[in-house]
Amino acid sequence: MCFLSSLQNIHTLDDLILWGGYLLLFIIVFAETGLFAGFFLPGDSLLITSGLIAASGNLDIVTVIVTLSSGAICGDTTGYIVGKLLQKSVFEKKESRFFHTEHLEKTREFYRKHGSKTVFLARFVPVVRSFAASLAGVANMPYRNFLFYSVSGAIIWVLCFTMAGYFIASAFPEIVSYIHYVIFAGIIIIIAGSVKNLKWKKKKN
Repeated sequence: MCFLSSLQNIHTLDDLILWGGYLLLFIIVFAETGLFAGFFLPGDSLLITSGLIAASGNLDIVTVIVTLSSGAICGDTTGYIVGKLLQKSVFEKKESRFFHTEHLEKTREFYRKHGSKTVFLARFVPVVRSFAASLAGVANMPYRNFLFYSVSGAIIWVLCFTMAGYFIASAFPEIVSYIHYVIFAGIIIIIAGSVKNLKWKKKKN
């Protein structure tokens, strides 16, 4: 009963983070990067909001960064392992209307050529980061290479967004109430830019 009543008091992402603490931060980032179903979770906004809250003194910024980075790295590794486990069954699957082995071969070739930067840059693109690690596993990308770019990408991603929130809240406390609109606009811009880039590459090819 107490648990349900506490949930009723959660109205914003800030409330959710304060309610769930560091464990919830880890779980959300882990799920977004390690589970296919996590693509709808608020990765970028979660990081910035965590920085905002840390600036207010309700969370420790160092612990926040370590927690979020750990969740992202563990999530990526989990996604990679899932991809490796699916690899054999996927490549042995028979051709169908919705499945073509040719597409998998193209994915494998793409990761062979561009896997490193894909794993790194996927961190900064919503939705894409939920699938990049698993596709790397399916494409049989060497784990050592994958891990290096996964870890470096996770740390830089977390640092960029959490510290942005932290410094904005510290330097301009009066705009904190509007920051969520800025985050939303930024995510839309990132997605729009990614879609435009993919269309350009497709047209070029």
